[in-house]
Amino acid sequence: MSELAADGIPVAVTCRVLKVARQPYYRWLARPIGNGELVAAYRANALVDAHRDDPEFGYLFLVDEARTAGQAMAERTAWKICSDNGWWSAFGKRKRRGKGGKVGPPVHDDLVKRDFSAEGPNRLWLADITEHRTGEGKLYLCAIKDV
Repeated sequence: MSELAADGIPVAVTCRVLKVARQPYYRWLARPIGNGELVAAYRANALVDAHRDDPEFGYLFLVDEARTAGQAMAERTAWKICSDNGWWSAFGKRKRRGKGGKVGPPVHDDLVKRDFSAEGPNRLWLADITEHRTGEGKLYLCAIKDV
């Protein structure tokens, strides 16, 4: 934006066209990016490049790739950057069910009273739905079966 202001285009007009408030622009102008923020940005770039090349890698492998690319950092720093940005291994993390790995209460009534037999087709249907997190968002899988 400073280049546009140097060309004679007012900051107010530029901010309005870009749909950016003027106050954050002037705040940024008064306090540009510091060295720590710049190093953090370079580290995040190295990690995201490694993640893009190998999305199945977790943060431990990503930090090795970033170090190879010249961005030295501690494993904890890499974990924090990956965690903040939601960069997880394509294989995901193991999740425990409920607290302490215990199964929670059923979310609906047991209408068939655990009797999964039927006299003929189209008499008793079973359904289950589950949610899976993917790199593109949530994926819902619903299974329906005629007993």
